[in-house]
Amino acid sequence: MLIQNALIFDGITPIPYEGDLSIQDGRLRSVGPRFTPADGEEVIDAAGLRVYPGFIDAHSHLGLDNYGMGYEGWDYNEMGDIVAAHLRGIDSFNPQDKAIPMALQGGVTTAGVGPGSANVLGGTFLAVKTWGACVDDMVVKAEVAMKCAFGENPKRCYRDKGDSARMTTAAKLREMLFKARDYLARKEAAGDDPMKRPAFDMKLEALIPVLQGKLPLKAHAHRADDICTAIRIAKEFGVKMTLEHCTEGHLIPDIVARSGFPVAVGPTLTNASKIELANKTFDTPGVLARAGCQVSIVTDAPVIPQQYLPLCAGLAVKAGMDPFQALQAITINPARHLGIAQRVGSLEVGKDADVVLCDGDPMVSSTHVLGVILNGQKVI
Repeated sequence: MLIQNALIFDGITPIPYEGDLSIQDGRLRSVGPRFTPADGEEVIDAAGLRVYPGFIDAHSHLGLDNYGMGYEGWDYNEMGDIVAAHLRGIDSFNPQDKAIPMALQGGVTTAGVGPGSANVLGGTFLAVKTWGACVDDMVVKAEVAMKCAFGENPKRCYRDKGDSARMTTAAKLREMLFKARDYLARKEAAGDDPMKRPAFDMKLEALIPVLQGKLPLKAHAHRADDICTAIRIAKEFGVKMTLEHCTEGHLIPDIVARSGFPVAVGPTLTNASKIELANKTFDTPGVLARAGCQVSIVTDAPVIPQQYLPLCAGLAVKAGMDPFQALQAITINPARHLGIAQRVGSLEVGKDADVVLCDGDPMVSSTHVLGVILNGQKVI
């Protein structure tokens, strides 16, 4: 496939440029130079159109919420186990969720999806493409992060089951990390002798990649004090972390930036439905970006429908965020956030051919997505 005469917004170059995109075997073969189509090659004339990388949401429950099914279709929270590190989001993902084609119509081609925030530890997120009949064929990366949560949600969901204060939530997370560290040390000390190994524990096994720095904690934290607690615990155990929601991040931008942890901001296009959202504002992503943070903008779908991810970036621009940083917040930054930037997030040679064609700026509500190419195939 050859896309000709496009205005290319590649996600990594601040200034757009005119050129062609050549696609071969599902990947980008060339970006920018003018190409003469080969015999039999499909050609798309994109004159007058803008071309973008497929949009990416770093924090969503797409495929686990199940559009239009109510409580019966909600598969993203285990309500009977406050520390459920052994759960895997991939095992709840439903490719037939009606919200998935809606996401694709909005240009969202990849999403980080997984458990919600009812639990102190909820299980692992995965990264998926928004096209396919079986999750195994849609996966970009089966495990991208281990979900943990601070603040009101674990307190509310487990108030009568042993968690009614923020310090309890923090203690339960610490306890599991301490146990996992001891479990790993015992396994390593046992070497190849099965008789010396500790009894198998699926939850602690699931936390080993976190302790080894192979899997970041994905920390649900809205309030400034919760953000600081998440940072404190991550530094205490020397683990990687991404800060999710970060609703009051604009109140402590220097602290967030100094932590070095990537930030996913949102969902912001909603009512302040609980006390820890009282300071919610679209100023937050811009403030954090200017402070030097790696910022992604997220919908937390279905809280905001997945297809409105570009609109959320546009509202951040309206609140003062630099337009190029806002574009990066729905393309290359979430790809980095999820650890999949080697495949998606920008229009660069060798990456997956996930391309969105628009008749204007996708962050403006009047713009239409006219075409979506995913893995080199035209799906819209």
